[in-house]
Amino acid sequence: MVELNFDRRRPEAVLDLTRVPELTNWAQTNGWLRVGSGVTYSRIIAELGDRLPGLAIASRTVGSPQIRNRGTVGGNLGTASPAGDALPPLLAAQSEIEVASATGTRRIPMPEFFLGAKRTALRPDELIAAVWVRPASGPQQFAKVGTRNAMVIAVASFALELDPLRRRVGTGIGSAGPTPLAAREAQGLLERVLADGDRWTTRAPLPAGVAEQFGDLVAKAAQPIDDVRGTADYRRHALRVMARRTVAWAWAEYQGRRA
Repeated sequence: MVELNFDRRRPEAVLDLTRVPELTNWAQTNGWLRVGSGVTYSRIIAELGDRLPGLAIASRTVGSPQIRNRGTVGGNLGTASPAGDALPPLLAAQSEIEVASATGTRRIPMPEFFLGAKRTALRPDELIAAVWVRPASGPQQFAKVGTRNAMVIAVASFALELDPLRRRVGTGIGSAGPTPLAAREAQGLLERVLADGDRWTTRAPLPAGVAEQFGDLVAKAAQPIDDVRGTADYRRHALRVMARRTVAWAWAEYQGRRA
């Protein structure tokens, strides 16, 4: 719609997919959630907030209520903008994208789906049918910085997942690279800290300085540019702060849960 409004694209036809019921359903299958590409942000918040809290938090930051009632994760994926709010939590959760054509379906791991800014691995005859993501086994967080408090495109965003079931940490960086990025060194640091003394079980406090080191590694993993919304340096600074805060929030939440 943005490209149409700015007269950058004039397709010969526009297809309305809202009446295809298979795209608007979600279900749990073999330990995964299959979320149809036509499920709106409003429904994610209302129906999946307990199973996918990180995605629900991100969905609340999308546009206005009217946009959340019409906008979908499938649209975020298809646009492939690095600033898409749904993308960092999906990356942090190791999601897979189901794409379909007349010849069948296939699932693409999230990191392989994005080829560059606004470029995806979709073939010309394929559409995005669904997102496959495992229900959260622990805390998930999302933070976003914009030029104002609402209805804003992210200057930078960050998602964090603590997965005690698989004893892994997931991250997703948004609007600070050509595609959503994982901060793998930061993930490895936190995984080692949580394995030390079996903090996954004891829920002991994190050592002093870990959150700051985690934030530094997240900022290091970013590939930002200067543009009209912010400078590369500001984006790195914002990511450093958001990473520290989300670690603190997620670990406090995990400590507060019953073992």
